[in-house]
Amino acid sequence: MDEAAGSGGFHSERRGVEQALVDQCSSTAYSLAKSTFAAAKSLGISIVGVDGGFANVINVGGVRIAITSDGIGTKAEVAERVGKYDTLGFDLVAMVADDLVAVGAEPFALSNVIDADRLDVAVVEAMMRGLASAASASGLVVTGGEIAALGRRVGGHGLGAHVNWCATALGLIPEGREAISGQSVRAGDVVVALQNEGLRSNGLTLARSILETAFGTSWHEAPNAGRAWGERLLTPSVVYAPAVCELLRSGVPIHGVAHVTGGGIPANLGRILVGRGVGAVLDGLFPPDAWVAELARLGSVSPFEAYGQWNMGNGMLLVLPGCDADRAVSALASARVASRVAGNIVQGGEIAVDARAWGMGVVRYRVE
Repeated sequence: MDEAAGSGGFHSERRGVEQALVDQCSSTAYSLAKSTFAAAKSLGISIVGVDGGFANVINVGGVRIAITSDGIGTKAEVAERVGKYDTLGFDLVAMVADDLVAVGAEPFALSNVIDADRLDVAVVEAMMRGLASAASASGLVVTGGEIAALGRRVGGHGLGAHVNWCATALGLIPEGREAISGQSVRAGDVVVALQNEGLRSNGLTLARSILETAFGTSWHEAPNAGRAWGERLLTPSVVYAPAVCELLRSGVPIHGVAHVTGGGIPANLGRILVGRGVGAVLDGLFPPDAWVAELARLGSVSPFEAYGQWNMGNGMLLVLPGCDADRAVSALASARVASRVAGNIVQGGEIAVDARAWGMGVVRYRVE
């Protein structure tokens, strides 16, 4: 099966998040944010990031600091359904720390905001215990945050406390290291995929819609191969930043990094390929978890939609010279992150995902 090509920047989904609308709102917000950049000069700082990056970079007196913000999205509702909150911290750290390392920065500090309809000490304790564990394992300091009781402005599942959770993180680009922007990506480079379990913190809206249609309002209790579906969706994110930082320190030249979050592989890999006259052939990706494939089957999600919504077993993609691929895979294994050569950068403006090995055909996206 060879699926027709579509725009890498447009993954409309009637049951999930409409990525095109997200992209449009993000573009509008960032355009207005850039209108404030001129004020940086009076403070003696400069913005040195690039449009489309996973984090922006500020030069403060010669010190380059990367900054990014993100949240765990509707994975919070899954935690409310399962009654387990102590793994969400890994999702929160992954969302921001892995965006920082995608521009070559080493994460060092994080601040967070918990919004709740009402406060529950046990829920907050579990969330923060998980965050402390994830941050410590990733070399970050949690400098503080905010907890706000917002009443009916926050909703969720069940009668307990309902929460939203976001964070802002800072990273440092060491002296002598170039920021990673994708500008060095060229035809002939290889793509190394870092293996992921589950959905990370993206595509949960689509997943919940599929499961509610299939199993009703108590879908989180429905069984799947010995576990409940709620437990499957709560699978914590792998934090790649420490392993990738070690790789950078070892001197492996990384030309581009795609953190595979909202918009799946085409949107996030496309961010570092767009405008460079190159595309990618990905014929060695990790397969999706069996339960993610089952989720796609339950919802009649096409391969085009699946790779445009979910990471499908590949949480991060590194682009680097072919001669350094074996060294990178070996170094990542030493850091206990499974990886493998997943494809090549080629001339042209298309990302081709070859998923024939697990019955999903070849899926093609335009790089736009």
